[in-house]
Amino acid sequence: MTDREPYAPGPARGAQVQKDGEKWKLILVRDLRHSPGKVWQALTDPAHLREWAPFEVDGSLVTAGSTVKLTWAGTANVSVARVTQADPPRVLEFHDIRWELEPLGSGTRLTLWHSIDHRFIAWGAAGWHICFDVLERLLAGDPIGRIAGADATKFGGWQRLNIEYAKQFGVATPNWPPSAAQKSLGDPIELEQMDSADPPLAVHRLHGGRHRQWRCCGAGQI
Repeated sequence: MTDREPYAPGPARGAQVQKDGEKWKLILVRDLRHSPGKVWQALTDPAHLREWAPFEVDGSLVTAGSTVKLTWAGTANVSVARVTQADPPRVLEFHDIRWELEPLGSGTRLTLWHSIDHRFIAWGAAGWHICFDVLERLLAGDPIGRIAGADATKFGGWQRLNIEYAKQFGVATPNWPPSAAQKSLGDPIELEQMDSADPPLAVHRLHGGRHRQWRCCGAGQI
């Protein structure tokens, strides 16, 4: 892992939300200087995903209908993820995540769709913003190491991005002490038992009637 000191995320950008009741869809767009084929590999290859994504998988994501074991960064929780669509190097869909890759000159316009509880939409945007930055560095041959899960909440840039995205989306930013984000992650707990100012909200949620582990980078869940 390389030194992270030179890295500081830029301002919140390239994000919007589609609102549908309690469950909103986060849409993030990032223009990359690298070809769709190279970006596709980073989205589907387990070794590449370990370098930037908020989760790890035990197999390739290139084949529709295939299943992999998925583990979110910083937790031992494992779930089975099914690839519902894979059209290389254009579309990849699994769980609540969908990627689209569009040629843009010699590079790629990468678009992420991720379904997230509306209360945590800004946290998800901040986390994915940092993950995208790490991905860009990785593709450029200048890796800075994955910044996900508890590492993301400890990172000062995440706090700022959280506020900026909350303002863009017109949602409230939970007022919890920054030091609380440095606590170790626990086991999933019921969302209904949490208060909006309670730090564990940063890492856990209940979604779709089942326990889902909340990960701050990309607001991931299983």
